[in-house]
Amino acid sequence: LTVGNYGPVGDFMDFGRWSYVSVLVFVIVASIWLEVILRARVLRRPKRLLFTILPVVIPFLIWDAYAITQGHWYFDGSRILGLYLPAEIPVDELLFFIVIPFASILTLEAVRSVKGSKSARWLVGDETQ
Repeated sequence: LTVGNYGPVGDFMDFGRWSYVSVLVFVIVASIWLEVILRARVLRRPKRLLFTILPVVIPFLIWDAYAITQGHWYFDGSRILGLYLPAEIPVDELLFFIVIPFASILTLEAVRSVKGSKSARWLVGDETQ
């Protein structure tokens, strides 16, 4: 983990640097209620959640690393935190690859809880009839 060059100390607190993370926080806030109100039960199955998100995170981080090192892809340094993983991948991007699938899973499970997950049409993953 490396830290980008911020210049003056106050630069890190510049709202622009929090743009990417702010969008991710909005996504979490906009979807976490599904867990509580519609009883999506995603957080009660952490192993299942991990096995669902990891296959997304790993290949996309590899893809980003390749694209960044080849100069095909970049991140606006004024819109990200400035904390980097190896291969110059912003921490914000790692969070994106975790938050967006998490929100998607919450949405799917909320729909299943409302529609009835026992229906054969709504069985997913490791579930059987």
